[in-house]
Amino acid sequence: MKKTWKATSLLLVLMLFTAMLAACNSSTGGSGSVSVGIVLPTKDEPRWVQDEQRFKDALKDSEYTTEILFSQGSSAKEKENVETLINKGIEVLIITPQDGDAAAAAVEAAKKEGITVISYDRLITNTDAVDYYVTFDSVAVGAAQGQYLIDNVQGSGVPLYLYAGAASDNNAFLFFEGAWKTLQPKIADGTFKIANSSEAEALKDTAELTRDQMSKILGQVTTNWDPNEAKNKAQTHLTAVGADMKGDVAVLAPNDGTARSIADVFSTDGEVSSFLVTGQDAEKASIQYIIDGKQSMTVFKDVRTLVTDAMGIAIEILDGKTPETTGSYDNGEVEVKAKQTDVIVVDEENVKQELIDSEYYEASEFTGL
Repeated sequence: MKKTWKATSLLLVLMLFTAMLAACNSSTGGSGSVSVGIVLPTKDEPRWVQDEQRFKDALKDSEYTTEILFSQGSSAKEKENVETLINKGIEVLIITPQDGDAAAAAVEAAKKEGITVISYDRLITNTDAVDYYVTFDSVAVGAAQGQYLIDNVQGSGVPLYLYAGAASDNNAFLFFEGAWKTLQPKIADGTFKIANSSEAEALKDTAELTRDQMSKILGQVTTNWDPNEAKNKAQTHLTAVGADMKGDVAVLAPNDGTARSIADVFSTDGEVSSFLVTGQDAEKASIQYIIDGKQSMTVFKDVRTLVTDAMGIAIEILDGKTPETTGSYDNGEVEVKAKQTDVIVVDEENVKQELIDSEYYEASEFTGL
């Protein structure tokens, strides 16, 4: 009887020890079980919340795991997020920087741990710690916006209001570069007259702007990607000009959130008889604005493709393969290998074909389609 009791006790101790060991292993494995760490800039813009779900869906049928963290507009929080993911043993970091320069320190810490860094949608600048860049052709986005304004204005001397994204975001410069290259010949020949930037007016005969020249213009017309800031700037600009800078006008707005705010301001000014306003991202609210005739166009960047490209590169790296790229971008320190995705101009003519028929959105999400 004593022998049986001793054997049972020993068995219980062994079982308890095994359970504790498994718990320990599971805990360390837990910290090292994340394959791909993803850092996105904010939960306050629909675009990034949609991306979160698409990233999760992209990995759900694979053996790999992911954790997604948001920086909420703070570079300090972004760095903290990267450190958290490093501690969880990630092998690949996908990151959309809040500030291209400020993110350099965070990705350098990841690189020291042998982690492959993929800059997603926005380029991290002035560091050699970026391995890949997955992007839409940002210069093409701006060019498409500019070309839309050219194709849809009538006559000459059309007041042109310029707006841009945040000066801390390299993409804002690329968008503006594309728009300026396209619009500048029509500014120089008098088709457009710049209404809200003395810096841009002074450079109207300059076809290609330097970074410093663009910085000066952005200093006057940046929205910081903030719809409220865009609204305030638009109100200030319309208050500052006379009737000769109103009537039928053209507005270069950098994205959908700012486009809607600016459109709301211009639509309430009695001296503005009509306006064209650009956008990008094909946000649901802006698609409704386009259907309702309140926003002229948006540049549709099918983020399903961008997510697929980013996760495709990540999985190839995890599988020990070399990803294919389609170009490169100078980030101020190195040429970063890039995978580029095409963009599509959407207006009321093709909104159903591009966004409903492609199943990006459902028709039931809109009225008056």
